Amino acid sequence: MSVSAGHYLNGAGVFSPIGAARVCQLTLSCAVVSLVIHAAGYSATYGTFCMAVWTSCFSITVCVFVLDVTRLHACLPVSWENLTVTFASLSVLLTLTASVVYPVYFVRADDCPSNNCNIRNYRIAVTVCSWAACVAYGTEVFLSRAKPGHAVGYMATPSGILKVVQIFVACVIFVMLANGSDFSRHVATVYCVSVFGVCFAASVLLVALTVSGRTAAVRLPFERVVVVYTFVAVLLYFSAAVIWPVFSFDRKHGTPLRPQGCPSRKCSWDVKLAVAVLCFINLSLYIADLVYSQRSRSVAQCSRV
Repeated sequence: MSVSAGHYLNGAGVFSPIGAARVCQLTLSCAVVSLVIHAAGYSATYGTFCMAVWTSCFSITVCVFVLDVTRLHACLPVSWENLTVTFASLSVLLTLTASVVYPVYFVRADDCPSNNCNIRNYRIAVTVCSWAACVAYGTEVFLSRAKPGHAVGYMATPSGILKVVQIFVACVIFVMLANGSDFSRHVATVYCVSVFGVCFAASVLLVALTVSGRTAAVRLPFERVVVVYTFVAVLLYFSAAVIWPVFSFDRKHGTPLRPQGCPSRKCSWDVKLAVAVLCFINLSLYIADLVYSQRSRSVAQCSRV
């Protein structure tokens, strides 16, 4: 595509439904960051994480909005459609997490020293704007999704969106493991962590190839590679979903019940339980991904007959 083709500015980048969603994202993200800096405040690791999410989403949305309106994205060696829907999908997950974490740690009903509830009210406003920003990013994903009869990038399909969610869940698993799970005590649990790492790396590679427009670098048909990888990931995650609970909660290798006196926020048993739940969630996501990929392939074959 030539940058000089047509008007220099892209009016659809503002006045189209997706453009309007991005304007809302910018407005709400800017409001969240401003409210936090002005009075709501943040502290500790959880507050820093939330602030990092909001500032990162706002900054990248500004870049996406400017590049789309000025048509300069045509100069980038990437698949623009795949890049924007990938970022929007990731932003939904990040802002959703921040919208849950921030009020849990920073909004309290009794947080009104000397009957001054200004800070608490500001934090409530931050939470509301963060949830609204999450909805705005979700709206862009919904508008960009694959529709019958319309050609879209792979990342706009349910399979592509599921890849982003799988990567996000794997990141949460790694954060949990880093918080102290003693997984290195058994070879079997080390194997499970290796499964999480291998599937995470492979999913990131597939998304990177799609976003960069380099799927042709894969010698085999890309769709076939994706389906085969998803099938292998289902098998690997299924094995991890069986092995992890056995070596974490069985009496012979672990502890079936939560130990008394275990620290509330740094208990390895809690971490193991969270990892087990997230492992089953990611297994379900990979199964859904495989089912959709196989079903869409069957529908495509039937339409050619």
